[in-house]
Amino acid sequence: MSIHQSVLELIGDTPIIKAQRLDTGVCELYLKLESQNPGGSIKDRIGLSMIEAAEKAGKIRPGDTLVEGTAGNTGIGLALVAQQKGYKLILVVPDKMSREKIFNLKAMGAQVVLTRSDVAKGHPDYYQDLAERLARETPGAYFINQFGNPDNPAAHEFGTGPEILRQMAGIGGLDAIVFGCGSSGTMTGLSRFFAKESPDTELILADPVGSILEEYINRGTLSDKSASWMVEGIGEDFLPPISDFTRVKKAYAISDKESFLTARELLEKEGILGGSSTGTLLAAALKYCREQTTPKKVLTLVCDTGNKYLSKMYNDYWMLDNGFLARQSTGDLRDLILRPFSQRDTVVVGPNDLLVTAYQRMKLYDVSQLPVMDGDNIVGIVDESDVLLHVYGDESRFRDPVSTAMVSKLDKIDVRSPIESLLPVFDRGHVAIVVDGEKFIGLITRIDLLNYLRRRVQ
Repeated sequence: MSIHQSVLELIGDTPIIKAQRLDTGVCELYLKLESQNPGGSIKDRIGLSMIEAAEKAGKIRPGDTLVEGTAGNTGIGLALVAQQKGYKLILVVPDKMSREKIFNLKAMGAQVVLTRSDVAKGHPDYYQDLAERLARETPGAYFINQFGNPDNPAAHEFGTGPEILRQMAGIGGLDAIVFGCGSSGTMTGLSRFFAKESPDTELILADPVGSILEEYINRGTLSDKSASWMVEGIGEDFLPPISDFTRVKKAYAISDKESFLTARELLEKEGILGGSSTGTLLAAALKYCREQTTPKKVLTLVCDTGNKYLSKMYNDYWMLDNGFLARQSTGDLRDLILRPFSQRDTVVVGPNDLLVTAYQRMKLYDVSQLPVMDGDNIVGIVDESDVLLHVYGDESRFRDPVSTAMVSKLDKIDVRSPIESLLPVFDRGHVAIVVDGEKFIGLITRIDLLNYLRRRVQ
């Protein structure tokens, strides 16, 4: 292998893998691993393209401030390039972005401005509009504007497209490609390239349910109303200025649940850790493959790495909370318990454990209270307030046993009690301790009840 002088030289030339264990019908399905780019996504390509084009045009020079609105991966691609080339970077991101992406951006030196994800274009808090305003208000700042920047699709028309066709040439070319659309750079660039170099290749769009693009492609109508979705990076509530949908003939609307479960299936069956939009693209590609009656070579993109979603779609508790994994209904309060004790999912502490141990477990598992268990018997509960009041003024008390700070008078509720019985417990500022006779079943917090009620709406 050759020696590289910069991480930027590693952008592109990503590998393609043939799916072996997914049900692809009569078709062959190929996966292009854009997750292998140094920043972990296909957006590294446009980050490099847009910044270098601005440099060549004399619009920016090292030390300048760049501003962009992004759902995540474009920001990481820009941060990677800005870091290497010596630019300051301000990124406006919607608050549905995974924590991993935010941590990644900040670690690379970007300034992150969080804004609302529940508002549409035209609202002052919409992430693109807010980014444009920040760019105007920041002296000497340059607005990248991925949604209106022609160097976005150019990265794929002159880079990704030729790369795919060159890689697929050895097996006879490509019959169909499935992609998503956020800023529309990938879709527009690839469609322009294939129109010139492989016009028989079908172009298929994967779109989250709630986005307006599937309806626009399949029915020719442009809705002015969109709903929210949890998949990151693709789907739109408007047509980006650089978009060119003329060659896209079919689109599939994929729900959040199907996207997340399909991404998890990709890891389980093919060993490929992809992100949320990868699940959307793969689900659409599988639908397309299974609809075909003659064999075709189909390619889709692993848009980014699933390492950025470990706290979300690869977290069983998050999936259960959001109703994406099925629960076995019991018809009693067990339906509200996220971490049942019988499955050893409940995070617990013993009465003889040190308070510092209780504190560390609360931090590690992001919980505010722990049941204190002596074997299978609950003998108390300890929460953040209990620990704080015990150690305040004498930090050495962190070495005291949990039994010295725990509450032993417990608010127990029988598992067959109505949901309404939880409200007085919460009103007293307590957590509900659910039991079946003397047997401890688990805890129910306010957020558990809220999640249960939201799942019922779904």
